[in-house]
Amino acid sequence: MEYRPLGNTGLEVSVAGLGCGGNSRLGLGRGASFDECVAVVRTAVDLGVNFLDTGEAYGTEEIVGAAARSYDRDRLVISTKAIFRSGSDTAETVARRVDGALKRLGLDYLDVFHFHAVHPTAYDFHHDELAPALVRLKEQGKVRHVGITETGPNDPEQKMLSRATREPPWEVVMLAYSLMNQGARHKIFPTTQRRGVGTLLMFVVRNLFSNAAYRRDVFADLVAQGHLDRSILSEADPLGFLLAEGGAESITDAAYRYARHEQGADVILFGTGNKDHVKDNVASILRPALAPPIIERLHASFGHLTGVGLDRPGPVKK
Repeated sequence: MEYRPLGNTGLEVSVAGLGCGGNSRLGLGRGASFDECVAVVRTAVDLGVNFLDTGEAYGTEEIVGAAARSYDRDRLVISTKAIFRSGSDTAETVARRVDGALKRLGLDYLDVFHFHAVHPTAYDFHHDELAPALVRLKEQGKVRHVGITETGPNDPEQKMLSRATREPPWEVVMLAYSLMNQGARHKIFPTTQRRGVGTLLMFVVRNLFSNAAYRRDVFADLVAQGHLDRSILSEADPLGFLLAEGGAESITDAAYRYARHEQGADVILFGTGNKDHVKDNVASILRPALAPPIIERLHASFGHLTGVGLDRPGPVKK
């Protein structure tokens, strides 16, 4: 495993991070027993993954907590999050939600606590009304670092993080980034690198990269909308060049490697409920960067696109 600093937090994190979602695609929490889910998390940790991300909305905090008890606490970096809504939540709510997360995880402190899926229109509420309460919890030692995550499907232009990355108290951010959704290269990463904000990359792999039929339909729609030239549909697979010319083992392999070696990327989050897939995903994230001509082609072909591949995880029938 390779490790790197998470921004200026002082935390050393694995470049591969396990995203412990609770939906059918990510596997944890549905279609498997509690013990089977715990075993998936332990498989990742035994491969060197030390960054574990969960959340109240996922229903997997207890799973992560059970897995974590098998290891020294100092070995792991555990991140969780909760959704807050204006009109119903207050600064007092923040303390209760953090305490609830600590209880479910069985921990004395959280390495990172995020405000989860913050829409641009809700940013001021989170920054002005809720963040001071989270900072106080940091001062008390319950939270080591303050984070915020975007809602990619509802904020494809990354308006919220374009503001958040420029001001305190945010020390860590979670954002959508992939070889078909490259906006953060210009909008987010220059600021996070300059200010030392840690980055967690989600939506790196979605149905677009794992389902060939769905992928071709997406590209056909992009051509019809005038976002891509029709010539891109001349090949059986519009991304087939990543295998033929780029040396990737699969489109998914290429997607992980593209994100992993982007300047400004700290942790590449992956999710699965299959222990074998854990090994495959970690292997891809640890492989060398794609060849420079391939990266240049990806930037030239898709760098102008916004919000492509931000489908929420789940099966796509084709």
